[in-house]
Order: sequence, then C-alpha cells, then structure tokens
Amino acid sequence: MFSPPHPERELALTKASRRSAVHENLGNASNASSPPLGQPSASARTVALLGSLSPLVVDLDGTLIKTDLLAESVCSLLRQEPLTLMALPIWLLKGRAHLKREIAQRVQLDPTLLPYRTELVDYLRAEHDKGRSIVLATASDEQFARQVADHLKLFDMVLASDGVNNLAAERKRARLVAQFGEKGFDYVGNESRDLAVWSSARKAIVVSPSPRLKRTVAKFAQFESAFEERSASLGEYLRALRPQQWLKNILVFVPLFAAHLFTEPILLIRTVVAFVAFCCCASSGYLINDLCDLPADRHHPSKRLRPFASGRLPLAYGLVTAPALVVLGSLLGWLLSWWSVGFLLLYFTLTVAYSLRLKKVVLLDVFLLATFYTLRIIAGGLAAAVPLSVWLLAFSMFLFLSLAFIKRNAELVIMRRVDGDRAKARSYELGDAVLLVSKGTASGYAAVLVLSLYIASGSVKVLYSTHQVLWLVCPLLLYWIDYLWLVAHRGEMHHDPLVFAVRDRTSRILILLMLAAALIAI
Repeated sequence: MFSPPHPERELALTKASRRSAVHENLGNASNASSPPLGQPSASARTVALLGSLSPLVVDLDGTLIKTDLLAESVCSLLRQEPLTLMALPIWLLKGRAHLKREIAQRVQLDPTLLPYRTELVDYLRAEHDKGRSIVLATASDEQFARQVADHLKLFDMVLASDGVNNLAAERKRARLVAQFGEKGFDYVGNESRDLAVWSSARKAIVVSPSPRLKRTVAKFAQFESAFEERSASLGEYLRALRPQQWLKNILVFVPLFAAHLFTEPILLIRTVVAFVAFCCCASSGYLINDLCDLPADRHHPSKRLRPFASGRLPLAYGLVTAPALVVLGSLLGWLLSWWSVGFLLLYFTLTVAYSLRLKKVVLLDVFLLATFYTLRIIAGGLAAAVPLSVWLLAFSMFLFLSLAFIKRNAELVIMRRVDGDRAKARSYELGDAVLLVSKGTASGYAAVLVLSLYIASGSVKVLYSTHQVLWLVCPLLLYWIDYLWLVAHRGEMHHDPLVFAVRDRTSRILILLMLAAALIAI
C-alpha cells in the first residue's frame, strides 16, 4: 500500500543514516589494522563521502571549558589529600600522562559544576542535531574526559591521555590523522599549542583568540569562525587577591593607636611594613581558599562569579602566586624581627589549615576566624614593640567572634534561597541558625561588657584625659552589633560582615562616631 512522503521523517532518516555510517566507520577505523601504504583508511573514505559533514573535533581544556582539568585536579588533590602533593614531582618524572593518571585515580571532579563555554556547547549541540559526528580530543586524562562526555551527551568518540601517552600537540595531530585522514576533520581549539592539530585539519574554529593567534591559524588551515570572549584584565587579576580584604589588616595599627604612639615615625613605618606583610600572606591564603573552594563556590549564587570559580582566570595563576606571596610576606616580616616572621607563618599556616579542613569543623571554624583578627593585633604590637593589654585581646576575641557567627548565619540565609529547607553552609544546617544567633549576639554583648569594664578601670585614666567620653563608644558599639544581626536576619548581609561594613552607610557613620569619641577622649 502506497504511503505519502513525509519530508520531516525523510530528513530525520537521512540524518540517522549519516550518523550510522559515521559511527560504523569510526568504529571500524578504531579497530581495524592500518591500510596498505598508499590506500586511504576506512575513516578517510567516509569523510570524503560525507564532505561538509566532516567530524568536528573539540579540545577540552580552555576550549569546551574555561578552565584546565589538570589544574582543577591539583586543586582537588590539595583539598582532599594535601600531603600527596609532595609526590607530584616523582609522578612527573614518568611523564605528564602518568602524572594525570595518578591524580585522576585519587580525586573526584563534578562535571556538572565545570565552567562550560555555553555558546560553544550550543553550537556543538546544533551540529550534533544535524547528524554530524562530534569528537572530544583532549590531553586531559581519559577518566575526566569521559565524565564530561557522559554529562554533555554530545560526543560520539572520546580521545584522551591514557596514562602512557599525553595526547597533546603533535601526538594529538597524529592520532586524529590516523583516525580521520589528513584534512579529514574540523578542529576547535584555543591556544598556540593547537597549531600542530590545525595544520592537519580541514577547517579551524578558534575559541577566545587573540588577533595574533587568528592570523597564525589562518596560515595553517581554513579559518571558519571564532568564539570571541574578552580576556581577563589586569584589574581582574588584582581582584583575585581580594584587596578589599586588606582593610582587615588595619588591625595591626590598633596597638599603636591604643598606646597613643601613632605620631612616632619609626614605629609607624614598622607597623606599615607589618601591614604590607599581612596583606601578602592574607592574599595568599585567600587564593588557596578560592582554589580549594571551587565546587562550593560554583554552587553558590554569588560566589560562582569569583574569578577562579567562573573560569575568568587560569587556576595556574593562583597556584603560582600563592607561594610567591608567602615568601614576600616572610621577607618583610624578617625586616622587623624573627617573632614577626613566626606570627606571620603561624597566621598563614592556620589560614591554610582552615581552608583545607578546619572550616568544616563546626564552632572551631568561627573561633579560628576570630583568632585570625586577634593575631593581626598581636603582630602589630610586636612590630611597634608595644605591650598588649589583656583588655584589648579579650575585646578583640569577643567582637570578632560575634562577626564570625554573623558570617556563618548570613551564609545559611543565602543558601536557604538556593536549597530550601535542606540548605547547608559549610557544616552548619538550617536548624543551627537559632544557635548561631544566640551565640553570636552573646559574644557581641560580651565585647561591649569588656569595653565598659576597661573604661571603668583605673588604667584608662592614665591614657585618656577625658576618659568619660569613652562611654559614648559603648551604646554606639551595641547599636552596631544589633544592626548587623538585624541585616543578617533579613538576608541582606554580604558574606563578609567587614566588607559589608565598609560599603554600608549606617555602619560607616557608627564606626566614625566611635573613632571620634576615642580621639576626643585623648
């Protein structure tokens, strides 16, 4: 019985038959022995027949994703098994492919959280729907490459490093030529190392190219198109160091201010050196924290926009810059004293331990955050050779403990919007919010109590001519603490209370009023 033609059905069958032919010949090419000299392979004959439907080969690192899986896996290793990092040079002696395989066997990467180039993925999906064969060819380890392929469900074949051969540059070109023939495939890449592959490709598609790379690629292959993306600016590299957090290091000036010695030029210079040294160590700690926090940051509604989490900056920048900043900070500390170097390294060690493990330990994490602030004050006292008051240290611990509880509570409120009643922040669950509020407000009130006891003590009369004015600081501080907790309760708190305080008009006014009262009291 005759059936009328259905154009859409015929088109679908044509796509299916083409894809079937490609898949069959790709499989034959993978399993068959090499053809006699001078005769084209089965895959090359298929490509010649299909013409415009040549396989589309896509690189992974820096192309399909904005990051590099080797750097990603090193960061995961730093987070999961930090001591194993000492074995990296030994593995590297056996080759990059062996190094990648050893790391891949020890870490887990979540392909759903990787920063994909969405425009390129959409393009590949469109080509896939046309019946075109899409191949993933990467120097990353095969384990990670297949996880990405299984997630996207776009690729008909995956070619990757296997623990022995590092599939990059010339080796990748040779593998693709053996599979598809010279000029038998189109290739999508992103860097000069891909020029070897483009030299044997039919067409070149370039991702995020520089003008120079575009011109060079055009000499090797037919340039088809480019997926443009603005490269990271110098400002973005600087922002990764979190210079806004350097404001916290002003705490090193507190002992100098409390002792009324801020007019002494030598002491002031020494304290400035301590400030810069802490800025170096703090930025190094923030870089390590961001590198270790990649999965959590990518799941967070605002932290996913951070330079490393979003893929705007290469992870290698953080892996190189972090140790360099520690060395620079230690050298600056050495100019002051060995004690200063010791406290700097203690601060840095604690921040790294916090980033790797301790921030997941409930309550201990907030006590460590308060300790970081107090260590800055102690380091400032050492730099200026100023004796530290127990009143000052107690006030610091209680005040910054309250701010640390605000930080955790604010994170819970934010994550509740993302995950609902199942929300978690670090190791805190949504049900812990009431406990965080009670402990945080109690710590803040304790700080005000310590301050009032200090003002009532006899020692304050020696330093302040009109010490009665200092009583104005107590209600102002109490108001500020209550205000911060109210903002956090409403879900309007920045994930860092001190950064919020700098940007918030009410907080700035209250802090200036407290400083003014302290100056008038002198």
